[in-house]
Amino acid sequence: MSVEIGIIGGSGLYAMAELTEREERAVSTPFGEPSGPYVLGTLRGRRVAFLARHGVGHRLMPSELNFRANIFGFKVLGAQSIISASAVGSLHEEYRPLDIAFPDQFIDRTFNRIGTFFGNGIVAHVGFAQPFCERLRTIAADGAEEVGARVHRRGTYVCMEGPQFSTLAESNLYRSWGADVIGMTNLQEAKLAREAEMCYVTMALVTDYDCWHPDHEHVTVEMIIANLTQNAATAQQVIARAVERLGERTCNCSRALAHALITSPDAIPADVKRTLAPIIGKYVR
Repeated sequence: MSVEIGIIGGSGLYAMAELTEREERAVSTPFGEPSGPYVLGTLRGRRVAFLARHGVGHRLMPSELNFRANIFGFKVLGAQSIISASAVGSLHEEYRPLDIAFPDQFIDRTFNRIGTFFGNGIVAHVGFAQPFCERLRTIAADGAEEVGARVHRRGTYVCMEGPQFSTLAESNLYRSWGADVIGMTNLQEAKLAREAEMCYVTMALVTDYDCWHPDHEHVTVEMIIANLTQNAATAQQVIARAVERLGERTCNCSRALAHALITSPDAIPADVKRTLAPIIGKYVR
């Protein structure tokens, strides 16, 4: 049975307790190996695939993640939507530790990552003005409110390179830009999901106030993990509710490439067509 929904677990969320009929599935991709095996199963009556973003035992740094392989793996498994959970720092007082944010915008501060499936003889320019699926974001935020979480339905996510945390000057700069939360992982996932015509949402689990806050001048891993552990059960409930409520796609995510491919089909190398067939196959033969 084909997978309908992909779930990406970040720091502190390494499994889905409610998942039944589990099986591990290793997926090889033209872009290399994903972070680990996908755990396929049933969640609230829907077929899902779960992937621990940082691998078993949290062994991959943000800059080491093979984002293309991770998203391509979900695509070939059949997933049409991806729900991503990740730890973030807060850049504003009102985004408190243990809150859950559902950002609607990104600022890119990465510099060492590949964020596209295209190149090597094929060019595409997808729209990214609204980087998250609004339909999926609304469903997930509704679920978070229903389980009693303190929810922020909008916000701007700064994606930094890491693995170090921000300097004080950087943290204050991002605050001056109007950014709300900061993390190290989600931007490339969102870009690649859009190219693969998959719906994508980030559930940002606030763990700390970054270093700008006078009470949080030194962000520590211990602080982050303690808050993530407290939030993990809530996060799983939110994901389960979103999975249960996802219906037929009515958004434009499934048509993101319809007017994005600019290379003449005759000019695309045959091996590239084969490699990208799961993504471009309905447009290019």
